[in-house]
Amino acid sequence: MSTMPPISASTKFCAVIGNPISHSLSPAIHNAAFQELGLDFVYLACRVEDVKGALAGMRALENFRGLSVTIPHKIEIMKYCDEINDVDRSIGSINTVIHEGDKLLAMGTDGPGALKALTDAGLAMDGKTILMLGAGGAARAIAFTLARDTKAVEITLLDLNESTLKGLASDLNAGTSTRISSALMTEAALAEAMERADIIINCTPVGMHPNVDASVVPVELFRPGQAVFDVVYTPLQTKLLRDAASKGLKTVSGVEMFINQAALQFEQFTGKDAPVEVMRRVVMEHLKK
Repeated sequence: MSTMPPISASTKFCAVIGNPISHSLSPAIHNAAFQELGLDFVYLACRVEDVKGALAGMRALENFRGLSVTIPHKIEIMKYCDEINDVDRSIGSINTVIHEGDKLLAMGTDGPGALKALTDAGLAMDGKTILMLGAGGAARAIAFTLARDTKAVEITLLDLNESTLKGLASDLNAGTSTRISSALMTEAALAEAMERADIIINCTPVGMHPNVDASVVPVELFRPGQAVFDVVYTPLQTKLLRDAASKGLKTVSGVEMFINQAALQFEQFTGKDAPVEVMRRVVMEHLKK
């Protein structure tokens, strides 16, 4: 492991902003990665309510290189950035801002991070029917990425909130060529969707600590050959994943998406290949405490 250079007037800094923010693992992950490569960077966590002011500060501070953005600022922050690519504009939220010269460039790494987690697990999307449980921010990012970057045959959306559900389905139909179906989350709708689904992705908070004995899918609905990805990663093995594994299904933990999206951010911040295994080790150490 390299040693970080002493902090000086040339040190670049990055930060994660959100509210609350004290739980964030991002400073531990990024600082370990900076240290591994001996980069003159530091990474901080900042509780922020005034997003407009935070971005004005980023513009004013020459050494302020990058920003990770978490709840509740992922949508509002787009108003104060100079460049956003079409995919992220369609998604309607971003989680990364890069200070490049006199411009603030916005992008999202959640969708690509999720797709990499799925492909690294050996899951092919082509020709598959994907069931997405939840239609909020994470679901938007993942659904747009899968619809645009894979040859999935259909994406089915289920959510309890009708307006959120209709909004995402409409945006996907307008912005992609993938077949989209949607329904309000009921026992009957879930059972029917599970009959057709090849890959199930949970984008709801169901099963997150402390409600570790909850699952969004009854175990009897799983069938052979399916695969299950849960964006929740606290705990590492949610009840959804444990139930799926008990039926012999392939499972993917949300921690892989979290590590991937952080690695993609690191590469945008620094221009260097992320030391992914160092980042994974730090995440695992913190999650097992």
